[in-house]
Amino acid sequence: MFPTLPSRASAAVAVLLLASTAVQAITVDLTSVASIKDTAATLAYDMMTFYKGNVSGGIIGVLPGPPPNPPNGYYWWESGAMWGTLIDYWHYTGDSSYNDVAAKGIQAQVGEDLDMMPRNWSQSMGNDDQGFWGMTAMTAAETNFQAPPAGAPSWLALAQAVFNTQAKRPDNECGGGLRWQVYPYLTGYDYKNSIANGCFFNIASRLARFTGNNTYSEHAEKTWDWIRAVGYMDKDYNVYDGGHIGHNCTDINKVQFSYNMAVWLLGAANMYNYTNGSPIWQERVSLLLNSTFNTFFPQDIAYEVACEPKLSCTTDMFSFKAYVTRWLAATALLAPFTRPLILPKLKTSAVAAAKQCSGGANGRMCGVSWSKGDVWDGTSGVGQQMAAMSVVFTNLLALEDIAPPLTRATGGTSEGNPDAGSKSVENPAAIKPATGADKAGAGILTTLLLVGVTGMFGWMSL
Repeated sequence: MFPTLPSRASAAVAVLLLASTAVQAITVDLTSVASIKDTAATLAYDMMTFYKGNVSGGIIGVLPGPPPNPPNGYYWWESGAMWGTLIDYWHYTGDSSYNDVAAKGIQAQVGEDLDMMPRNWSQSMGNDDQGFWGMTAMTAAETNFQAPPAGAPSWLALAQAVFNTQAKRPDNECGGGLRWQVYPYLTGYDYKNSIANGCFFNIASRLARFTGNNTYSEHAEKTWDWIRAVGYMDKDYNVYDGGHIGHNCTDINKVQFSYNMAVWLLGAANMYNYTNGSPIWQERVSLLLNSTFNTFFPQDIAYEVACEPKLSCTTDMFSFKAYVTRWLAATALLAPFTRPLILPKLKTSAVAAAKQCSGGANGRMCGVSWSKGDVWDGTSGVGQQMAAMSVVFTNLLALEDIAPPLTRATGGTSEGNPDAGSKSVENPAAIKPATGADKAGAGILTTLLLVGVTGMFGWMSL
């Protein structure tokens, strides 16, 4: 079917519609606290229109999905990432509008064994999926987010549960490291990647800093040594996606994603802070930061280099800028020597992101193509809104005294549980066995993700 040319009347209507949406497009004054907060609030509101967990038929704590039900749905991990972003939104802006729904959403997904591994998601459970929910729990502990109800696990205990379950999983394949997927029946179990190990490193370093317990820092150090030894982080501190056990992890897929870089950067910043500014961790933070800027901030604007040029991003990838901007801001708080380097990048990116929020029925939905100015790229969704919201509210760092992540010594009140996760079912056979159809579905689900990494970007592997 070929498009028809519009009549003069319809063309006139189109012009009027474009004019009306242009008026509604997002604008922000980054010299004004009020403007930043108002803009972030608008972006948060539009993001939450995608969440259906608080309406009939929805699942509390979870965005619609996963694909293909609906086709434009979301994977479980991104829901956890969204709650973490909203906790930071509250921490930066003071707006508690979404605190209750976020707290209930997280608690609804802690799982039967209180380890952030609900059985409902066992057919696609990755160490990175569990890790993102664990990092959100850690953010809640570090900000003194509203406490869970009596009898429920604390935020710190949930983060400890994720750490404790994952600390048992590295094996001797490829010299150590976590596999991408948790269970052997999942496609991707034979793949070890940077994001799964980065989430573990991130949580371990933050637990070390929060609790002062060296056991966590030892695990963080060991994980750092492994990713360097296996070659996923090269001599120039580029962070690559991963490799397969069948090749001893030497078939490294050299696609680069901003969240891979950022999750390691924030972990390194926590280690720098925990070690009272040790020279080795200062060097590591500096080199990771330089690599982040060189790869993901051309023209000083955040850019998802793997998919943004041809707008080939998957649903997951649309959200990656949310994490790189939030975690850059956290790095500036934890390693103050990075602050004058980071704040200008957040500013130019926020200006660009706001311009891209000019589409959709309301005329202000955000695309991912921040470098394209106010020409909306035609995409919209939770990831795009989350990314724009994050880069906007983190600009409050330049105008207000944002508190750094708390520790137990500086006022963190969340009570821990060193044995958290002890009830976790480590033997996948003990979980309700997957039927043939379930296994096929899980395989398709994970294969879709693998295709996005190793198929779409397979040409980047060496």
